Amino acid sequence: MTVTIVVVLVVALLASWITFTATRVDRLHGRVDKARAALDTQLVRRAAAAQALVDRAGDRIAAGQAQRLRSAARDALAATDGVREGAENDLARALQELPPDLDPDLLQDLSDATTRVLLARRFYNDAVRDTQALRRRLLPRLLRLGGRRPVPAFFEIDEVTLANGAGS
Repeated sequence: MTVTIVVVLVVALLASWITFTATRVDRLHGRVDKARAALDTQLVRRAAAAQALVDRAGDRIAAGQAQRLRSAARDALAATDGVREGAENDLARALQELPPDLDPDLLQDLSDATTRVLLARRFYNDAVRDTQALRRRLLPRLLRLGGRRPVPAFFEIDEVTLANGAGS
């Protein structure tokens, strides 16, 4: 009788732990999805701010440089997941080439967008790190608690520092 109670108790505890872990994996994947959506929104905002900067300050930027920035912003806006990091890095390099004497008022939107991209990227990568750490544990791997969802990958892009010190 005592053995039966112990076995039932152990099974109940194990089932509770598995349920808790499965719920946590699901919540972490949801957190990754939300963080990715926020990151995508901020990347689009930065590319749009770069295009707007070129439109407003095109005469203060060399023609070739303005064209590179406009092209990089357009490519970043149109990029799909497979080439998104490369397009964003191209945009970051184009932003690095902005002249240091641009009016800070013109750079305000771009500076804000750049800061938000960095924050959104950190939140996303933190969510990915937590999800990967839990999915690597023995129980989630054995029981395939992640289901058919792929393990999320980090989003690695260059951090931008604008020439006039705006952005990070």
